[in-house]
Amino acid sequence: MRLLVVEDEVKTCAYLRKGLTEEGFVVDTAATGVDGLHLAITGDYDVVILDIMLPGASGWQVLEALRRQKQTPVVFLTARDEVANRVRGLELGADDYLVKPFAFAELVARVRTVLRRGAWREPDVLQVGTWSWTCFGAVRAEARRE
Repeated sequence: MRLLVVEDEVKTCAYLRKGLTEEGFVVDTAATGVDGLHLAITGDYDVVILDIMLPGASGWQVLEALRRQKQTPVVFLTARDEVANRVRGLELGADDYLVKPFAFAELVARVRTVLRRGAWREPDVLQVGTWSWTCFGAVRAEARRE
C-alpha cells in the first residue's frame, strides 16, 4: 500500500515515514501543501495523511482541490483539536481526523480502517434488455425496467 504524508515538521515527518515503512507501507512525503497536492494528484496513493497548517497551501485547500479531481482517502493528522475543525475536515471530505499528539498504533489502525473501506466510486450499472441494475458494491443493488 502506498501512502503520502504531507507534513512540514521535519521530525514528525521522519517519524511517520520510518514507522509506516516498518508497518509495510511505501511512504512518500511532502513538506508543503503545494507539493503535497501535486503528488496527490499526479501519484497513485491509497491514503493521504495530511496536516492542516502547511506552508504554501493549507490542508483545507489541499483537500478541496484534491476532491475536485480524485477520491483518494484522506486522514487529517493535525494539532488543530477544536470540534469545529474536526467537523470542517470531515465535511470537506476527509475520511478521518486524528489530533496531535497521537498514538502511532492508533494512526496505523485508522489508516488500515480507511483502506478496508476503499475509495468511493460511482456505482456500476448493468443493462440487459429493458432491465438495468445499479450496483453499489456488494451491499445493495436496485433493478428497474426502462
